Amino acid sequence: MNKEIQELNKRAEDYSKKIRQAHLEISKIIVGQDAIIEKLLVALISDGHVLIEGVPGLAKTLMVKTLSECLNCNFVRLQFTPDLLPADITGTKIYDHKNMTFKTMKGPIFTNFVLADEINRAPPKVQSALLEAMQEKQISIQGDTIELKKPFMVLATQNPIESEGTYKLPEAQVDRFMFKLLIEYPTKDNEVEIIERFTEGVKHSVTKIFSSKQILELQKFNLKIYTDKKIKEYVAEIIDATRYPVKYGLEIAEQIEFGASPRASLWLILAAKAHAMLNGRGYVKPEDVKSIAHDVLRHRILLTYEAEAERKTSDEIITSILEKIKIP
Repeated sequence: MNKEIQELNKRAEDYSKKIRQAHLEISKIIVGQDAIIEKLLVALISDGHVLIEGVPGLAKTLMVKTLSECLNCNFVRLQFTPDLLPADITGTKIYDHKNMTFKTMKGPIFTNFVLADEINRAPPKVQSALLEAMQEKQISIQGDTIELKKPFMVLATQNPIESEGTYKLPEAQVDRFMFKLLIEYPTKDNEVEIIERFTEGVKHSVTKIFSSKQILELQKFNLKIYTDKKIKEYVAEIIDATRYPVKYGLEIAEQIEFGASPRASLWLILAAKAHAMLNGRGYVKPEDVKSIAHDVLRHRILLTYEAEAERKTSDEIITSILEKIKIP
């Protein structure tokens, strides 16, 4: 192992301890969702956005709020409803009678962490108000372009079982989310712990672990994590297999309408780097890629009507691709 990798490993180990500390703090409030908490931290390190899907009552909103409390950053919750307007998110210009000029009033999106609660309850016009913010980290208000604070992260929640009064997220919007995380029901033992923790009048609080400056340092260091060319080729093959499965001997072509976009390749690498850092390594292994592949790809592979009729899922397709593509 050369000197550069050793130095990266040393720094990654130091950062890993701090990240694990943040994980423990969040676990003081959130019970039995360690894998989801870890993925949220990976997304934070990678400077990505997260879409969280789960039935009501699984603490999706509480999890995001607790994450923000661990970080010394500003946080705002936006409740998406059918009557919400784009200006309610981004801001607008108002006329100042005293000075006879228009004044820009910034919306609530000008913060570090934005929780878009039940994002699919607002119409597409409102959802699209987040597009520029999520990609370019800036907002345009009637001709004025204003940069957003850093770090900036959008965490959106949606309910998969209630379709009445909801709007399907535009594909362009979905593709801007680094991860789509699925939250499952807690186990029986975790359920007992949840009952004990929240029904006995004991107030739980978390300690702030990271400042804005430290988060930006983490994100900057994440880019330096070493990724061998073979790993990059491995990622490229996984993405290519979602587009041209026959080329790789996969019999799933009739199940895929559209494969993953180039954003998937970028997020797979960045998330794999963050996963390596989380585990105290300054270099990426194939296992890092496999551990986050489903979360990066499940919302980027569009299924055909036939596949949906047969109740196939994108997760099943991703699993078959990972089994087929040779690990370097």
